[in-house]
Amino acid sequence: MSTMQPGLFDLFADHEPEQQPRAEQIGEQSWVLRGFALPLIDQILPALDTIVAAAPLRHMVTPGGFSMSVGTSSCGPLGWITDRSGYRYSSVDPLNGLPWPQMPSVFAKLARAAAEQAGFADFHADSCLINRYVPGAKMSLHQDKDENAYTAPIVSLSLGLPAMFLFGGFSRSDRSQRIPLLHGDMVIWGGADRLRFHGVLPIKQGRHPRLGEQRINLTFRVAG
Repeated sequence: MSTMQPGLFDLFADHEPEQQPRAEQIGEQSWVLRGFALPLIDQILPALDTIVAAAPLRHMVTPGGFSMSVGTSSCGPLGWITDRSGYRYSSVDPLNGLPWPQMPSVFAKLARAAAEQAGFADFHADSCLINRYVPGAKMSLHQDKDENAYTAPIVSLSLGLPAMFLFGGFSRSDRSQRIPLLHGDMVIWGGADRLRFHGVLPIKQGRHPRLGEQRINLTFRVAG
């Protein structure tokens, strides 16, 4: 376990943390930052509502013809999409043909600070994938491989109901760690760990005091 770098939490200088953030190493270049986003929750949630109002969550179809159990949307210059044609990034929302909503500055600053804490400087995400999990929804083991390059890390924020995050190896059959994630936790993996398989077990029934019966995951990437 490590502690926060001195000065890094200056981003949150006007906000009192609800708990002392801490970092847990889960791989050679992979970390869980416990409660890292909590000081900014009151900025994050309204910004998220604005994005979803402009680009509603939808259950996309995979190339194999299956409907995803999670509802998805995006913000930033590029949004991740899937349909029968394949997985890819697009500069426009296929629902309305308009550009995805602009990434809020609080999102970009938070993602950059989390990446820096995990040892990845100058992280500038151009895509934020929003996934909504209701009880029973899950994400199968997969690699994030639709980006143009793998030099930047993946930065992930958990909101709402708890989740059991699966963090595996470089083959789908490799044994996965089971890592519980709570509201405000962030996971960062990159470098030697960038192409590790990962997923989420089915979300258990429950009610979060701020978000109700759902888990929201924001995944920040450099896609272009």
